[in-house]
Amino acid sequence: MSTRIAFLKGHGTENDFVILPDPDNALDLTPAAVAALCDRRAGLGGDGLLRVVRSAAHPEAREMAAEAEWFMDYRNGDGSIAEMCGNGTRVFALYLLHAGHAGEGDIAIATRAGVKTVHIAKDGDVTVGMGSARLPEGDVTVSVGERSWPARNVNMGNPHAVAFVDDLAHAGDLYAPPPFSPAAAYPDGVNVEFVVDRGPRHVAMRVHERGAGETRSCGTGACAVAVAAARRDGVDPAVTGAPATYTVDVPGGRLVITERPDGEVEMTGPAVIVAEGEIDGEWLENALR
Repeated sequence: MSTRIAFLKGHGTENDFVILPDPDNALDLTPAAVAALCDRRAGLGGDGLLRVVRSAAHPEAREMAAEAEWFMDYRNGDGSIAEMCGNGTRVFALYLLHAGHAGEGDIAIATRAGVKTVHIAKDGDVTVGMGSARLPEGDVTVSVGERSWPARNVNMGNPHAVAFVDDLAHAGDLYAPPPFSPAAAYPDGVNVEFVVDRGPRHVAMRVHERGAGETRSCGTGACAVAVAAARRDGVDPAVTGAPATYTVDVPGGRLVITERPDGEVEMTGPAVIVAEGEIDGEWLENALR
């Protein structure tokens, strides 16, 4: 491991990430290393980690290299691999702009959920084309303590269970993953969103992210919530031919989600780079012992 490793820290609606530029895929980024870096007391701290790799240099992204030069190798804060992270994609795009790898306008980014189109506006907001939502059939239930609710199964490249509740406090502390049933609905675990109404096409949510616990925001979760709310409200852009836009408040801010008639879900919100520096390679090696 090199003596010094460059890093940045960023967040999207306070969903925060360690950013590791690694264009040649040279770092041995083990789950333990990710967990050490994301540790909020002994490391840099983050809900997750974004490794910036050229698509051509990464075996999971080489087939996407013709469409997207850069691959977002996203890891949860516990070191596990996740398919997609919406807030992370906005921060990743902002890093590419910050580093001179891209300009304002449209950028294509490779992810484990496919190539995503991102637009960086002059006002700093970033819009991510999140792909289409899939709505697997079957009843799902989530529970907290003695309470339980029916939940909508929504897949945004990663799995979500969306439960509409009367009070966000009913979600509890969200330290542990809320139990769900049936187990077969989510064999690899699930992100669970608890949602209340704030007004017409305006909701607020809390989320337990698989592998991270409760986070201040979840981009794919906000998209899943908007789609679930639209269907609950009898709105389906594929049927009406008109886009549907929902405002989703998260503890860390506000996201605007639009579902288009072609099924594409777009998420718009802020992204911020807050710091950059160097990791001491010796510290990281010692942290893994």
